Amino acid sequence: MIAEITHRGRTIKVDLSRPIDLSLPLGADGPRAWSVGPMQIDPVRDGEKVYVVKEGAPVNFRNVQFNPHGHGTHTESVGHVSPEIHPVGNLLKRFFFIAQVVSVRPETRRAPDAKEDRVVTLEQLRNMVSERPPEALVLRSLPNDEDSASRVWSGTNPCYLQSTACAWLRSIGVKHLLLDLPSVDREEDGGVLAAHHAFWDYPNTIDLERTITEMIHVPGAVVDGDYLLELQLPHFINDAAPSRPVLYALLP
Repeated sequence: MIAEITHRGRTIKVDLSRPIDLSLPLGADGPRAWSVGPMQIDPVRDGEKVYVVKEGAPVNFRNVQFNPHGHGTHTESVGHVSPEIHPVGNLLKRFFFIAQVVSVRPETRRAPDAKEDRVVTLEQLRNMVSERPPEALVLRSLPNDEDSASRVWSGTNPCYLQSTACAWLRSIGVKHLLLDLPSVDREEDGGVLAAHHAFWDYPNTIDLERTITEMIHVPGAVVDGDYLLELQLPHFINDAAPSRPVLYALLP
């Protein structure tokens, strides 16, 4: 299915018949971070009755317990770092954006605590982001690990972004930042969350236009370049929600 959209005064053709799913599974064996345990999915129990069809119930009826920041692909609002919730489910006024996919091999640096950090720097992004800044930036860190669907990130000191890089992305007009990491910030930073604050310019402002989406996976076959991004998430009244970002190829 070929569709035409108008963006910044030009008509763009999009192939909607071949979606590229960037989301990771949200399940008991799915990826997790921040020392959360596995997601739990348990049948409702009413006395001796268990709501499982295999056990004689008329329907499967399950409770789900998970942490939207710690389990699977999720999108968050400035409410992640502000006292107010600012529900991410109320944030978006539209769900399609022009996005650029970039692949970055992080630099290795020695941190003050003697750990060896992998960092995506301002200089790297400035050399990769197109002259016409996209509405959304999809960041694929290299090497592109294929175990991301079940990876446990806790305690591994994952790669992160320089706060200056996030501030620059904001300054050029990027509204939605998506990355294949559990956070834009270092796993242990004393609660500073400098990259989150820089992208949202918090507490200088309450930015209800920008989102950060973490723990995506960009398939290896996807080439760097421009795409149409569909960013869908449930109407969650929380600062973060599970999400399913999908790319569509732009046609000549």
